Amino acid sequence: MGSLQLSSLSSSLSLNFSYITNTRKTLKPSKSLRFSGAKIRAVSTIPDSESEATESEEPPSVNFAFVSSVLLPDGTPDVHLRTASGGQKLRDIMLDSNIDLYGPYARPLLNCAGGGTCATCMVEVVEGKHLLTPRTDKEKEKLKRKPKNWRLACQTIVGQPDSRGLVVIQQLPEWKAHEWKYEKVDPSSEFL
Repeated sequence: MGSLQLSSLSSSLSLNFSYITNTRKTLKPSKSLRFSGAKIRAVSTIPDSESEATESEEPPSVNFAFVSSVLLPDGTPDVHLRTASGGQKLRDIMLDSNIDLYGPYARPLLNCAGGGTCATCMVEVVEGKHLLTPRTDKEKEKLKRKPKNWRLACQTIVGQPDSRGLVVIQQLPEWKAHEWKYEKVDPSSEFL
């Protein structure tokens, strides 16, 4: 069991994972996995009077953590952090951010290009379900035998234009080569 901690200026999250592979080689996580490339550290401080004004001027946005279905060569999950404004389809956000959405179905004739008929853009919503629209009729039909937190990215709209929050997405849930679980970390206890 390893842990993945990602922190940014607005939110902090920790992903604990234990992975299962189809290879005969056993992967053993180190005692403490830290991904320094995903950390954002402060380089200066802002007085309290200025910080309140800065936060109100920042446009509303939704933060995303996209967890890939495969592990990196060192045995850690590949996590991509992105930010987008609300009111967009999850499919468009993923494609605009160069996030792998279709996997082996990426060629034009193997997916429906966002029509909701092929179900090749399935994702698992780990965190942030409250920021997404309810399942559409097409989703209910295509995903009736799948877990309730699986969605079609082409049918899912992320919040309103003024929405803020964090959404954690597992890409290609049917193809994932590892298991992990999500838990929030208190930013103040991170440096203890």
